[in-house]
Amino acid sequence: QEDTVDPTTAMYVAQGLHGLAYGMLLFLVASGLTMVFGMMGILNIAHASFFMLSAYICYQVLALFGNFWLALLVAPVMTAVLGVLCERLLLRRVHAFGHMGELILTVGISLVILEGVKVFWGTESLPIHVPAILEGRLALGGLDYPVYRLFVIGLALVVLGALAALLYTTRLGMVVRAAVSDSGMVNALGINVPLVFMLVFGTGTWLAGVAGVVIAPILTVYPGLADQMGMDAFVVVVTGGLGSLWGAFLVSVILGELNSYGVQFVSQLAPVLMFVFMAIVLAFRPMGLFGERE
Repeated sequence: QEDTVDPTTAMYVAQGLHGLAYGMLLFLVASGLTMVFGMMGILNIAHASFFMLSAYICYQVLALFGNFWLALLVAPVMTAVLGVLCERLLLRRVHAFGHMGELILTVGISLVILEGVKVFWGTESLPIHVPAILEGRLALGGLDYPVYRLFVIGLALVVLGALAALLYTTRLGMVVRAAVSDSGMVNALGINVPLVFMLVFGTGTWLAGVAGVVIAPILTVYPGLADQMGMDAFVVVVTGGLGSLWGAFLVSVILGELNSYGVQFVSQLAPVLMFVFMAIVLAFRPMGLFGERE
């Protein structure tokens, strides 16, 4: 006799998995932002635009070669290279002037990227198909769930593990955390701090690129993609605590579930639930859930 799942229970479980998948997508974007904004103190408004650009590069690679896995490899790397060039040639020059200079510059970069994708790819939504191996649905205790969304959840968990291992168990991670805390002392020890920060910025942009490729088959590719994910990512970083990888992960999952169940049960209030959650957290923890007061 086949196992059957009560329809109501199946609906709750499916919504929970939808929320987890969206939360994992949000974490892929926010993890890069928490490295750039939280650790380096660079206010990078263009982060979500790099995320969108990677989705367009993914579309172009698929159009030329028809291989999703090649796109997943190439698009984030190209995005990271562009991010490194922006940090080296532009952001480094205005960093000394504080967040206002960074804000103006990165808003300009985001507008250039937005207009660039409109010129090259137009304003129409561009669909991207899920690779054949990830098509279909998987039976989970009587519930059929899309394989691709399970892949997204698994990929985000792998990224979390890799970042945590890099930052907290390797010498490079120790250097990065030390450079963030006291760049002058680290520089005095003979370590090239600007190079370290450039690598961190490139890694953060690469993470945004991975998120752009992964989200493309779910949301399609269109010029408003940056606006849709950018604000949510900033909410994650601020609420989780600046520079906290675990805070970004936890808040991403919470916001994903709030979004999923909110759409299901209180659809009119769903768009503001994450901001309500942020307000409540910051009222009691102004530095975020895992932030530390300087």
